[in-house]
Amino acid sequence: MERLQKVIAHAGVASRRKAEELIQQGRVTVNGEVVTTLGVKVNSNDRIEVNGLPIYKEHPVYFLFYKPKNTLSAVSDDRNRPVVTDYFSHIEQRIYPIGRLDFDTTGLLLLTNDGEFANLLMHPKYKIDKTYVAKVNGIPNKQQLNQLERGIKIDNKTTSPAKARLISHDIKKNTAVVELTIREGWNHQVKNMFAAIKCPVIKLKREKFGFLTMGNLQPGMYRELKAFEVEKLKNMAEN
Repeated sequence: MERLQKVIAHAGVASRRKAEELIQQGRVTVNGEVVTTLGVKVNSNDRIEVNGLPIYKEHPVYFLFYKPKNTLSAVSDDRNRPVVTDYFSHIEQRIYPIGRLDFDTTGLLLLTNDGEFANLLMHPKYKIDKTYVAKVNGIPNKQQLNQLERGIKIDNKTTSPAKARLISHDIKKNTAVVELTIREGWNHQVKNMFAAIKCPVIKLKREKFGFLTMGNLQPGMYRELKAFEVEKLKNMAEN
C-alpha cells in the first residue's frame, strides 16, 4: 500500500506537493469515489483518476547500484551535493533508493519505483541480512566481537543478534578490517555499533543485501535486477 499522492507523483502527473493540492481540491477519484483526505493509501489494483483521466502507472523497475563515496542516498539535495539518482539521468521512471547508506559509505544500494516492494524490504518486521565490511581504528578482540554479535544498546534500543568476523588486522597501524552482518537498518547503525566497542569506523562498505552482491560492478555502476531476484527478495521478506 502507498499514499495516494505518492502514486500520483510517481505516475508523472504532478509533483508530490501538487498531487496533494489536487486531492484536496476534489480532483482525484479512487475506484470512482472522490478522495479529498491526504494520507489515503491505495494498492496496485485501485483505479485512480485525476481530472477524470486514469493515471498511467509506470512499469516497475529495480536496480542494484554500487554507491560511490560522498554521494547522498536521495533523489535531490538542497545543498547541491551529488545524489544517487544523478547516475540514472537517462532512466524515464522516477526511481528512489530503498533505505539509505551514509554520505561517505559505499556499496550495494537498491533503487526502484515500486513503492510496495520498497516498503516490504524496509519494514522493521521483515529482516533481511545486510553485510558490511568496515575498516576500523583498533583491533577488536573476541570479547568485543561477541558484543557486536549479542547486541549493542543504541539510543535505548538493543540491536538484534548479528554476525561479526575479523578479516585482517595491522598491529603497527592499530587498524582492522571486520565483516558485520546485521538485520536492521537504523541510522548510522554500523558506525554506532563499532563506536560502542571503542573501534571507530574509518571506512565502510555494504557488500551484500540478502543474497545479492555487487559482482563485477565498479563505483557508480548499476544493473537491473532479474525477475527471479525480485521475487526471491519478496519471498525472503514475507517468509
